[in-house]
Amino acid sequence: MAYASRIINHSKKLRNAPNLLRHEQALLVRCFSFSDQPSIGKRDEIWRIHCHGYVASEGEELTKSFLSNTKSLFRAHKRNFSTTTVKVGNSIAGLELNKRLSCSQVPFSRGFSSDAGLPPHQEIGMPSLSPTMTEGNIARWLKKEGEKISPGEVLCEVETDKATVEMECMEEGYLAKIIRGDGAKEIKVGEVIAITVEDEEDIAKFKDYTPSASDASSAADKGPSVSTPPEEEVAKEAVTSPEPKVSKPTAPASEDRIFASPLARNLAEENKVPLSSIKGTGPDGRILKADIDDYLASRSKEAGAATARAKHAAPAELDYTDIPHSQIRKVTASRLLFAKQTIPHYYLTVDTCVDKLVELRAQLNALQEAAGGKRISINDLVIKAAALALRKVPQCNSSWTDEYIRQFHNVNINVAVQTENGLFVPVIRDADKKGLSRIADEVKQLAQKAKEGGLKPEDYEGGTFTVSNLGGPFGIKQFCAIINPPQSGILAIGSAEKRVVPSSGPEQYKFASFMSATLSCDHRVIDGAVGAEWLKAFKGYVENPESMLL
Repeated sequence: MAYASRIINHSKKLRNAPNLLRHEQALLVRCFSFSDQPSIGKRDEIWRIHCHGYVASEGEELTKSFLSNTKSLFRAHKRNFSTTTVKVGNSIAGLELNKRLSCSQVPFSRGFSSDAGLPPHQEIGMPSLSPTMTEGNIARWLKKEGEKISPGEVLCEVETDKATVEMECMEEGYLAKIIRGDGAKEIKVGEVIAITVEDEEDIAKFKDYTPSASDASSAADKGPSVSTPPEEEVAKEAVTSPEPKVSKPTAPASEDRIFASPLARNLAEENKVPLSSIKGTGPDGRILKADIDDYLASRSKEAGAATARAKHAAPAELDYTDIPHSQIRKVTASRLLFAKQTIPHYYLTVDTCVDKLVELRAQLNALQEAAGGKRISINDLVIKAAALALRKVPQCNSSWTDEYIRQFHNVNINVAVQTENGLFVPVIRDADKKGLSRIADEVKQLAQKAKEGGLKPEDYEGGTFTVSNLGGPFGIKQFCAIINPPQSGILAIGSAEKRVVPSSGPEQYKFASFMSATLSCDHRVIDGAVGAEWLKAFKGYVENPESMLL
């Protein structure tokens, strides 16, 4: 092959032979690639086919000996001409997926020596491996530059829009230059990806080779398709490789008369479908029932798509205001997110009768008013009851660490206070040791400082348990609060409501006020029985508030 290439290069009469070979690539592949296909026997036929679109300056002087030499040349290299194959994995047009695609899917062109001194070489283009493929990626090269290649060996793996397939080499030679390396993306079909040569000594001459811009653009324009064959080639192909006949839809024979089966006509009339808008697939364009069914199915799909588009249409532009995050909002969000993601919460709820608590509060407030002190709220009494329950069940007055559970000896109760600037939790230190009057004073002072933004770190740091009350201010019946880390529990207080309950006196029924209390526990620290024990102690203090004074 190399010898023939040099002859063609140095012959003025055969100067345009490369163009001829490239132009008739598809014919040469069919004529000389398969041993079971008859070859073209008449030299004048070869001459007519190969000269299609070819004008030589001395065309009349092109001897028949060249034709016979060319024919014998390709007969000698019959086995090596079209060996580029691509492995696929499923059935295409009746062929099994483990078979190989024809080399005509892999675009290539034969280059010859030029004034730049390049030896004969072959440009390998990005193959088209699926009907929808317009570009591909190089996953990796299995051959390196300078390595010898043989027909059937895998050159590289190509990523298409559907799968990753192997591309095999076309003919024997050497991989001189890899134009697009491993991981190359968005390579157009037909774009040059590598250069191969026949002689090993020619490899070094392509060290700095880059394909010309004209070659790349022409390859991209042509894509994987080959040039349109002449009429003689079409006729010859029809004889040598007949294709199975497939019935195709044809237009009706007459514009005035529409042929349709009776069943199809009845179905069209029932659904008000004009037969003129349907293309028949039966003999001579006859409209069948299946054609009507397909039309109705497509129309329903279009209607459904239009409804979906209308349903998902962009709503009218919303009017909004972006409020920047305050620092307290950022801290609150961060801590609560951390708590919910890392602490295994569980919840316990109990209803407590607060009739005696309300009576005690009324008596204490009377004393406070007489002494000039501040009024005591239900929340102050709840804080005192929670503190005493923590002292009675100290396991709930603890926090989790990776090495140990830390149990606190101080009972410091954080009280949730909502302000315009966000949520604050000032702390009442040693709440179990303080009286109700002092707890009431501190809660009011700290709440005022929180609303004014005057809290200091010592006003909210060091808490061991938290109480959140949404019942009194907002009338929330019951809710579950998120634990404030590193604490292990938080008590959520709901509103009090009157209920009818059995009476132990002469009356059969009586009215009583009940308040819902929900304890959120960290299961790493507080077991369910321990949480229940704490709630029992808390309920005892609320329903018998005199015991808090002991």
